[in-house]
Amino acid sequence: MDKFVIRGGKPLSGTVRVSGAKNATLALMPATILAPGSYTLHNTPILRDVTTMSRLLESMGSAVSRERHDLRINSAGISRFEAPYEHVKKMRASVYVLGPLLARYGQARVSLPGGCAWGPRPVNLHIDGMRKLGAAIDLEAGYIVATVKKFKGARILFDISSVGATGNVMMAAVLAKGTTVIENAAMEPEITSLAEFLTNMGAQIDGIGSSTLEIEGVDELHPVDFTTIPDRIEAGTFLIAGAVAGKQGAKIRVEECNPRHLGVVTSKLEDAGAKLEIGPDFVAIEPPDEIRPVNVTTAIYSGFPTDMQAQWIALMSLAAGTSIITESIYFDRFTHVPELSRLGANIALKKNVATVIGVKELVGAKVMSTDLRASASLILAGLAARGTTEVLRVYHIDRGYESIEKKLRDLGADITRRSGGEF
Repeated sequence: MDKFVIRGGKPLSGTVRVSGAKNATLALMPATILAPGSYTLHNTPILRDVTTMSRLLESMGSAVSRERHDLRINSAGISRFEAPYEHVKKMRASVYVLGPLLARYGQARVSLPGGCAWGPRPVNLHIDGMRKLGAAIDLEAGYIVATVKKFKGARILFDISSVGATGNVMMAAVLAKGTTVIENAAMEPEITSLAEFLTNMGAQIDGIGSSTLEIEGVDELHPVDFTTIPDRIEAGTFLIAGAVAGKQGAKIRVEECNPRHLGVVTSKLEDAGAKLEIGPDFVAIEPPDEIRPVNVTTAIYSGFPTDMQAQWIALMSLAAGTSIITESIYFDRFTHVPELSRLGANIALKKNVATVIGVKELVGAKVMSTDLRASASLILAGLAARGTTEVLRVYHIDRGYESIEKKLRDLGADITRRSGGEF
């Protein structure tokens, strides 16, 4: 099992390119089920999760190939309408195939999802949405078993905003008979990207980018080529790397990103004392002379992303004062806290609130990643720590960051991947 060995304290500077968005890609790929034919998804990141979704689509009969960052999918050969446990257990986003399979074929058998080790993320909103559109659904031996003759438009009001459920119901509704209105829809850029992909395929969707989506079902869709949006979480992670381990008087320039997707993160970084230059497709950051403590509360888009909470705690661990980080999306998403404490961070956790008392330095140690964003947090802390940090179980980071160690080395970090990590 691989691990990262980081010799901290190396000042970072230079330019880094952001890859395509993981969460956008994992929605676009199942959408190809909706219309038979050939698709090319440009700017697709090379990630473990993308490979998992590719294997899942291949198990159904799609042909999937890639040339660097161009992913080609031909969905004409789909003949199996099951997402088996062996694939779905690796990644929660696999449940995205439920809506497209039912919309195109009228049947689906989808294993209940797996993925990161922290906290339950129930799929009840997905199931309720399909039922409101007319599907008959049973849960049998860990599988969602569903059938429908033809989806019929309905009004769907989500109790809580859900990116996954919004995407799944939207993909189901584009081929329904009549009009579907989704209220309290997720407004994340990844959902906007999926909606634009579907409209390019011939779907009729109004309200894109808002919390109310109105979808007029069409009889059929057609394949298209599409370019995946930049990954805002990767961009934010590298910006925090520039703040926590950057070189005084020098900058890290994060290129090929969309600064509009980073509004709250860049604002909080400025509050922490970082100096930012924001362009049309880049953000450059110069680290603060002294990191100022800044409170954050995670929220749905366009609030502070829950996927940036762990990285922010790593930054605040070195702030000159006390900060309060409140997790309002997934209350138990704090498995990185005891590992950061092994590096010398001073963090008190009570329910969904972390109180971080900044320390003068972190000291390298052996730590274990427990999920994707926790891994990023530990790497950031290791970059800033004195001495050597070993980050174990780095397969988590491979799910969502493309070649992160190479990108960091290009910025001046001393980080290597080695086999033989423990656990």
